[in-house]
Amino acid sequence: MSEDIKSLNFIEHIIEEDLRGGLPKDKLRFRFPPEPNGYLHIGHTKAIGISFGLGEKYDAPVNLRFDDTNPAKEEQEYVDAIKNDITWLGYNWDKECYSSDYFQQLYDWTIQLIKDGKAYVDSQSSEAMAEQKGTPTQVGTNSPFRNRSVEENLDLFSRMKNGEFNEGDHILRAKIDMEDPNMLMRDPIMYRILKKHHHRTGNDWCIYPMYDWTHGESDYIEQISHSLCSLEFKPHRKLYNWFRDEVYKHNSKQLALAPKQTEFARLNLSYTIMSKRKLLKLVEETVVSGWDDPRMPTISGLRRRGYTPRSIRKFVETAGVAKRENIIDVSLLEFCVREDLNKTADRVMAVLNPVRLVINNYPENKEEWLKAENNPEDDNAGFREMPFSRELYIEGEDFKENAGNKYFRLTLGKEVRLKNAYIIKGESVVKDANGNITEIHCTYDADSLSGSGTEASLRKVKGTLHWVSVKHAVKAEVREYDRLFLDEAPDSHEGKNFMDFINPNSLRVIEAFVEPSLAEVKAGEQYQFQRLGYFNVDDDSTSEHLVFNKTVGLRDSWAKQKPKENTNKNQQRIQQQSQRKPIDVIKQLGKKYTNLPEAKQQKVKAEIQELAQKVMYEELQPLFGTAVKKAGTRIATMITLGVLLKNGQERNIEIDEFITKALEDKNELLVAEARAIF
Repeated sequence: MSEDIKSLNFIEHIIEEDLRGGLPKDKLRFRFPPEPNGYLHIGHTKAIGISFGLGEKYDAPVNLRFDDTNPAKEEQEYVDAIKNDITWLGYNWDKECYSSDYFQQLYDWTIQLIKDGKAYVDSQSSEAMAEQKGTPTQVGTNSPFRNRSVEENLDLFSRMKNGEFNEGDHILRAKIDMEDPNMLMRDPIMYRILKKHHHRTGNDWCIYPMYDWTHGESDYIEQISHSLCSLEFKPHRKLYNWFRDEVYKHNSKQLALAPKQTEFARLNLSYTIMSKRKLLKLVEETVVSGWDDPRMPTISGLRRRGYTPRSIRKFVETAGVAKRENIIDVSLLEFCVREDLNKTADRVMAVLNPVRLVINNYPENKEEWLKAENNPEDDNAGFREMPFSRELYIEGEDFKENAGNKYFRLTLGKEVRLKNAYIIKGESVVKDANGNITEIHCTYDADSLSGSGTEASLRKVKGTLHWVSVKHAVKAEVREYDRLFLDEAPDSHEGKNFMDFINPNSLRVIEAFVEPSLAEVKAGEQYQFQRLGYFNVDDDSTSEHLVFNKTVGLRDSWAKQKPKENTNKNQQRIQQQSQRKPIDVIKQLGKKYTNLPEAKQQKVKAEIQELAQKVMYEELQPLFGTAVKKAGTRIATMITLGVLLKNGQERNIEIDEFITKALEDKNELLVAEARAIF
């Protein structure tokens, strides 16, 4: 099997097979079809990435089509937001389409279906129709209006269109089979009366086509070759094909390509709600400030929080294209933005919990401008100058009056380095009437300036602190965001509302001090506050009132697990492992794997497989280069890779090379694991 073929996802395999079967490459066309009834969220990025990614791969056009068939919930605001989000992600569409553009064509095709005896007007109540629908194990029963004549159906449908009836008086149904095992085939509704203003067609129509009828025929009109949708639409495929085939009979000469529906697993994210209806509730009940609140999983919310298009596209790529539903840990998304910002964000200094630091032996009126590197990851980022003076702000957490030997920040009698500046030594503190420290006094070593090359500057001290000069500090509002929900799956608990799991501490507003180089920042600019995390300039920010949003910390704070009380040694061992990264535990388990008896190996393998559920590909990939003599680590890596592939990780050249190399190894255990996933 060639590397090119092995690296294809299952959708690409389908497309390649269709091309080999005679489909001309220039007939490939894809689409992204959102409903403009809310803002796009992180779950939509997978569908966007798949469709537009295929367009890029095959140099094929991709339509942006708004399936706007429900005027009661759709607004131009959502259309504009969706277009803005897709553009921001870096994708370009070929045609901007609207299902509402096809209302007349759909109506005309419906008339033909009625004439063919494939559709009828039903005048029952919705309750009566629901009762006749049956159940998955019990067939439905026919409507008493199912055998209306073609003439009567045409007359009633025309009068429905002309506004002669009230909402709910009549509907139009497809005449298929009330005994079909697939309940969607039991005479589904095609049109309903809705006397509502449409954001594009105004009051031209008072009947509106249902999604299942509109969606597939819009694909057909646009000559979409591959209609890609998420797994919940798999049961709809039979109906999609029925509608398509009935219309195709009369239109194959004008519209030669019949689209094909393929389903993929949607993107589910831990600690996140993906339902637009539920997200709207958060907005309406002012749990959040709006659709673009930085705690929201909407693309606009992620953008405002500081996520980058590259990080989101990398996240979608890493999550892969799968056929089965799974939940992706939100830490993977955070990892992707952290990795991206590490390369691009300038390092600056800010103090979020300030306490005053006075350097007793530094001249009172003196100030220096010290050289600071903007980004060590970017050779072209250059340097800036920072003011240094006798009085500084440092973080309150960076000082302890009394501390043990393992405390490497500032304390009395010990030395630390101030970033890009001098080595200082804690001398004394000043406290208020309540015993709170208001000032820390220290001395500095005047010869220890960082980068000066003096002997004193080369002295090693264990702690380095960030700081801001009091005299030059700029006030800023910092909005420190945390996850909006405390539960991994807030909408999956029977008997509980997802609102029950709202994190009351998801937003903390802080009055902070930042270095003066940030005085003229612009909305959307991103920085690393050294030792604190990555921050984004918020849209609310002005030159008079700076506002920064915390995008993500420098490391995953949610990965830290608090140990529980145990008396059982095995439980204690598990707790200790839970405090470490899963990938580190896997490496440790792999070290002795080859020396274990077979029964013990199976037990350890199961443990590795469980830990692998929490491992990201970026963490695993560096282990592909493990030395040949470390067979146990390579076996553990292969076991972990098997889990990632099973969970939807897409194969790539790195993976294939690692597996191929393992198949040629002398270690039989490694070869066996490689064969299992080859």
